[in-house]
Amino acid sequence: MSVQTPTAPDAASAPREQFASDNCAGICPEVMRAFERANGTGHEPGYGDDGWTQHVCDRMRDLFETDCEVFFVFNGTAANSLALASLCQSYHSVICHTLSHIETDECGGPEFFSNGSKLLLADGADGKLTPDAIAARVTARTDIHYPKPKVVSLTQSTEVGTVYSVEELRAIAAIAKRHDLRVHMDGARFANAVAALDVHPSEITWRAGIDVLCFGGTKNGLPVGEAVVFFKKELAEDFAYRVKQAGQLCSKMRFISAPWLGLLDDDVWLKNARHANAMALRLRQRIAAIPGVEVLFPPQANAVFARLPRPAVDAMHKLGWTFYTFIAAGGCRLMCAWDTTEAAVDRFADDLADVCSKSAAE
Repeated sequence: MSVQTPTAPDAASAPREQFASDNCAGICPEVMRAFERANGTGHEPGYGDDGWTQHVCDRMRDLFETDCEVFFVFNGTAANSLALASLCQSYHSVICHTLSHIETDECGGPEFFSNGSKLLLADGADGKLTPDAIAARVTARTDIHYPKPKVVSLTQSTEVGTVYSVEELRAIAAIAKRHDLRVHMDGARFANAVAALDVHPSEITWRAGIDVLCFGGTKNGLPVGEAVVFFKKELAEDFAYRVKQAGQLCSKMRFISAPWLGLLDDDVWLKNARHANAMALRLRQRIAAIPGVEVLFPPQANAVFARLPRPAVDAMHKLGWTFYTFIAAGGCRLMCAWDTTEAAVDRFADDLADVCSKSAAE
């Protein structure tokens, strides 16, 4: 995916921090130290049989306070696609939001790995599915010519930076259970949702009725790697074979799993998410008052969506700022990360105020 970039900015003045994606951020120090510790232990068994991987899996069980099955893959597309493939057959369908990542940004991965399971799209305000929208999709048709709904897929936090509350998740899980649907959570920014809601992670996963979580680490400070967490262990049957077949089984698995300790120890994962969320709130507060800027959604996690005047967008790109203008529901997406600084937020806001003022005067 290409990013709209400025044309030949002055290297000395171009911003060092950006708002295009939290994927742009580097590795947080605690994660790097964990990576180096794993590298310093000499030879270890491969393919996940090492002690580091087993230890991290146990730490995940402690974190969620339940006996779950944990697997590691390289990226979020694989996590979502393989998890969904394990929940349904090729003749089934997955109900998801129109803006969901599995629909808009995974190149047909969920359909490919499930051998054809169809995505059924539903709308909802602020990027969220509702029980009514799910029920409407499930009951639209029941004949054999229609792909049978089997899974509900939620994105937490959503593609527009909003967050499902505990009550909303429970209501969705209830309607899913009523119709014999399984519930998958795309948690690429799960940490940001936990930080925003200030709840225990179990409260918005298995205790709320979630069957499987794709727990994102890359956007929270890891170099690479996501965790697929099955809260219903029977759903994970043969999942290890799916991982291997998909080319997602890392031979030196400890270098995917051990860095998670840098996030899990001392709740660094939560500290990083809280910081990113706070920077998004600061950014929203700074730009909302600028004439010509319209904030599109309540920034509950680490993203701010805003509609900017087209000349202002072009001018910001020329100043060296990068951000997406084609994500989710339109406007410009400004994403904060674990390492976003107040200085970068303020500089961006000052530059935006300046170019909007000049645009209005022309």
